[in-house]
Amino acid sequence: MQTHIATTPFGRRPMTLGLISSQSTAKKIDQGATVSKWQVFRDIREAKEVLGATDRALSILDALLTFHRDEELSGEGNLVVFPSNEQLIRRANGMAPATLRRHLANLVTSGLIIRRDSPNGKRFARKGQGGAIEQAYGFDLAPILARAAEFREMADAVAAERKAHRVVKERLTICRRDVTKMIDAGINENVPGNWSGFQLRYEAVIARLPRKAPRQVLEALADELEDLWADVHQTLETFVKLEDSSANESHTERHIQNSNPNFNPTGEIRSGSGNNPEASGTAEDTDNVRSLPRRDLPLGMVLSACPDIVPYAEGGQIRTWRDLAAAAYRARPSMGISPSAWQEAAEVMGPQHAAIVLAAILQRAEHIRSRGGYLRDLLERVRQQKFSVWPMITALLNARMSALEKAATSGVAAGTPGEQAAIKAGANSLEISSALRDSMKKKGW
Repeated sequence: MQTHIATTPFGRRPMTLGLISSQSTAKKIDQGATVSKWQVFRDIREAKEVLGATDRALSILDALLTFHRDEELSGEGNLVVFPSNEQLIRRANGMAPATLRRHLANLVTSGLIIRRDSPNGKRFARKGQGGAIEQAYGFDLAPILARAAEFREMADAVAAERKAHRVVKERLTICRRDVTKMIDAGINENVPGNWSGFQLRYEAVIARLPRKAPRQVLEALADELEDLWADVHQTLETFVKLEDSSANESHTERHIQNSNPNFNPTGEIRSGSGNNPEASGTAEDTDNVRSLPRRDLPLGMVLSACPDIVPYAEGGQIRTWRDLAAAAYRARPSMGISPSAWQEAAEVMGPQHAAIVLAAILQRAEHIRSRGGYLRDLLERVRQQKFSVWPMITALLNARMSALEKAATSGVAAGTPGEQAAIKAGANSLEISSALRDSMKKKGW
């Protein structure tokens, strides 16, 4: 005679659709299916948060599995264990009865065990001839066998998520360290760059970092920090490359010695026959290689010819070529010159000559319609070896000298604000030697 298997719990505990689902899943066990109960338990422990099981509930499940004598759970064997509460409390390290009942309910709700309650709610087994169990009332472990593959997939997914979370935290930590140290290096080394903007971007990202964040939030912040890292690193790398290029040019004494036809001795922009009147010239204008000095321009001469660049320097003073390059970089946005045009100029001319050219363009900015286009035209002339910074600077210097001489005789200030300041200081403020001044007059510069 076959005894009816209970599907509803004893006493006041209600029946739910979740219990029906768990019982339905437990019926889908193949007769030959076997799993290691401890391996499945380890998978359940890994996926406990996904299953909704508590730590104390898993301690009870561990105790329940010890009441199953075999090391494996098999579809052919009896999967119902029937320990009393006292036995469970003892194996669960003295858990309180109320706590035991609460976490047993958690195991049932999580679909890890099924209650097979007797008519009076007691847990026991009825044995037949030979000692074989014919009917058992207690906790059915069948869901553990039926869902073993599902628990394995859950454990793998949890492990993969934990690894991804660890990896993104490592990315975030490394990016934070790299960005802060590279920004400090750029500031301490006086590298031209928008370091205050980089710092503000970094602080804005870190301000959105919560104390405990899910992986998706960390990945989004890490992506932003990596974009910032790329910008900061490119700024430093570009400067280092330009510095190396400048050092190589200085070591091999490679100088472009052709003239620029766009500045005449009076400092006015010439108009040629080309499409761009600001960068055109004739063969006669550019074929004067032998007449140009075979040395670099003095920094004082550049500043005397282009005083408008000085206010862009940090602290309002330019003492080295690096200070001039930094000032030119700061002046670039106000002149409408793109970062790519500046970078190209530094690569083609070298950072020192690029800064000189930018200072000269700034000095004559009101006479040049498109400064960025003008700069690119000059770069093309450099590639054709038809341009040198000497005529450009000497033309500006000669124009300032003429303006100062007129102002000194007439007492009327003229020219740009930078020129007016120089006029007030007197003609001696131009940092050029008397020999160079006489040579400029003799050659008509």
